[in-house]
Amino acid sequence: MRLSTKGRFAVTAMIELALRENAGPVPLSSIALRHQISLSYLEQMFSKLRRHGLVESTRGPGGGYALGHRADGITVADIIGAIEDEADVGTSSTTRLSESMTQDMAQELWEALNTKMVDYLQSITLRSLAAEQRAKGFKAEERKPARQGVGRRPAAEPFRTTAPNSVFALGQSLLAKG
Repeated sequence: MRLSTKGRFAVTAMIELALRENAGPVPLSSIALRHQISLSYLEQMFSKLRRHGLVESTRGPGGGYALGHRADGITVADIIGAIEDEADVGTSSTTRLSESMTQDMAQELWEALNTKMVDYLQSITLRSLAAEQRAKGFKAEERKPARQGVGRRPAAEPFRTTAPNSVFALGQSLLAKG
């Protein structure tokens, strides 16, 4: 398994979703702003996460992304496995290099290290990472609900006038003024 900046950004974004899972879909633009990550980069990552079923998307006003499963059912290994290229999942760069060589004297060492790393990443759930952030004082910002459909116009107040409503009332008002 490869660990890269792409995987680190994906884990960070998924923690953000887990922290806001009760607030509805989270727009990628808010994650991009908060963590200084390119929006187009996030869109590419989230398309891979969506293909692997880790997130669900909602279109339209009030749309965004939400977790595809419960946070305690998603591990860091799941996230990194979905983000990294399919050819890289389960193999390290040293393992790929050793396959091209006739014999790598330390191949067993690298394979054991990779196995330990994958086991460790599978033991860390998204829920535990979100709980750590809450313990550090993270507060999820409340999202204003989006207006659905066409907005209603404000009710018009009845039109009231002090002008006379007939020719006779006009004449009486003019006589009274004098």
